[in-house]
Amino acid sequence: MAVLAKADRGFFLGAVAAMTSVVVASNILVQYPFEPFGLADWLTWGAFSYPLSFFVTDLTNRQVGPQAARRVVYAGFLVAVVLSALLSEPRIAAASGLAFLVGQLLDVTVFNRLRRQSWWRAPFVASALGSLVDTAVFFTAAFAGSGLPWTGWAAGDLAVKMTFALGLLAPFRLFMAWYRRPAMA
Repeated sequence: MAVLAKADRGFFLGAVAAMTSVVVASNILVQYPFEPFGLADWLTWGAFSYPLSFFVTDLTNRQVGPQAARRVVYAGFLVAVVLSALLSEPRIAAASGLAFLVGQLLDVTVFNRLRRQSWWRAPFVASALGSLVDTAVFFTAAFAGSGLPWTGWAAGDLAVKMTFALGLLAPFRLFMAWYRRPAMA
């Protein structure tokens, strides 16, 4: 954190706290099928919280750069895996950690390569690709061979993540305007 300006340290710590909260909540919520509307074979409650992790990563990347975004991913990973190991099943915690690192680091890389294009392209494409990889890795590692309807959950989860990737563009833009810190080029 020494390379971050003092104003950016608060942003960084808030991003780490947000990331940790999202991942821990999602690792608990993924264990519960989404019963309303008969969607228990297609969704878990975690599908509605986890897409916010990409939002946190992308905001961090835009405001304080890819190096800080990677640090948020690593810090969120360390704290979240420990807490998830205590609060969820070990297989879910391990699968989550693996999928999280792969998906989030892909998001950071893609976002950074697209950052100079239209304001919406980097967060949308990075979140979509990161979500696709994260979903494939997580659901396979967490539930393959379990007898649970995990392929349906994966499909439903990915559909929700893609919806969030699109739906979070407006809040992303609003946050950028509200934060008023000159964004990284």
